[in-house]
Amino acid sequence: MSEATTAARYTRADFQSGQEVRWCPGCGDYTLLASMQSFLADLDLDREKLVFVSGIGCSSRFPYYMNTYGLHGIHGRAPAIATGIALANPELSVWVITGDGDGLSIGGNHLIHVLRRNINVKILLFNNQIYGLTKGQYSPTSETGKRTKSSPRGSLAHPFNPVSLAIGAEAPFVARTVDMDREHTLKMLQRAYEHRGAAFIEIYQNCNVFNDKAFAELTGRSERVENCINLEHGKPVTFGKDHGRGVVIDDGTARIEQIAEVGVEAIHVHDEHAARPDAAFALSRLSHGPYGPTPMGVFRDVERPSFGDGLEERVRSAREEHGPGDLNELVRQTGTWLVE
Repeated sequence: MSEATTAARYTRADFQSGQEVRWCPGCGDYTLLASMQSFLADLDLDREKLVFVSGIGCSSRFPYYMNTYGLHGIHGRAPAIATGIALANPELSVWVITGDGDGLSIGGNHLIHVLRRNINVKILLFNNQIYGLTKGQYSPTSETGKRTKSSPRGSLAHPFNPVSLAIGAEAPFVARTVDMDREHTLKMLQRAYEHRGAAFIEIYQNCNVFNDKAFAELTGRSERVENCINLEHGKPVTFGKDHGRGVVIDDGTARIEQIAEVGVEAIHVHDEHAARPDAAFALSRLSHGPYGPTPMGVFRDVERPSFGDGLEERVRSAREEHGPGDLNELVRQTGTWLVE
């Protein structure tokens, strides 16, 4: 093949819409936007087959900046809109961009059901643990005691753990990354894209105006060595300097031990394809946020029939058995009556 035919069709610039990108200088969203555009350029998928859907929030400006199809929806409803798009045209690659406020507050119900149903959409939840667009109120992932404009004496609320929530909602693919680690983010995007069905990625994203350095324990040069637990399928879950610490799971509870004290044979071996979610859930409970040792990477990746594939088969078999449907007949069949 000639060099011309093997060259990539797209560059990152092909996915830049030309709209002025308007986030606060230094916002982690810039890094995530660049990562997504670079990922799609390498993916080499027709731009016409890509759709980005968002709700309300800083992260929800994302579709404006992507030179693909996109829809800026209303608060919390992006998963519902994306469900309709994915079911109407299974050939599309549908991505939901949401935040901890948009996705876990008003949109929480939509989020858990798109995961439970296993709709073929990829959900990226940008978690900065604060409401950024509305200027700094505490969010569903803000730590208890968080002092903000809406909680001047400290928040009384217990925060969500997004990864635990997704696993509990039976999401077949669940992962976590952080905006500052571009290489890892690109890997997680690729894994999510390759998964057939619902995929959920929590992305720790810094808000340098209202919640700066919230993830310093995972991004600081020295801190990340001691706190990032990189999950790798088929390998013992170890971390720290010289990998001297590891994770042990007993009776559904994960804890951290010194390997020299318990022996490497006691360390949990990560299985992201395990049929039961118990171990993945236990790993997600090691930290309730970006504090101290925190698992990163793919928690779970299991195969399950997607809702869309099942729907396509149901429609096909119905047409073969009964021919074209009659909506008027369906509406007026048993169960309807005339009120005079």
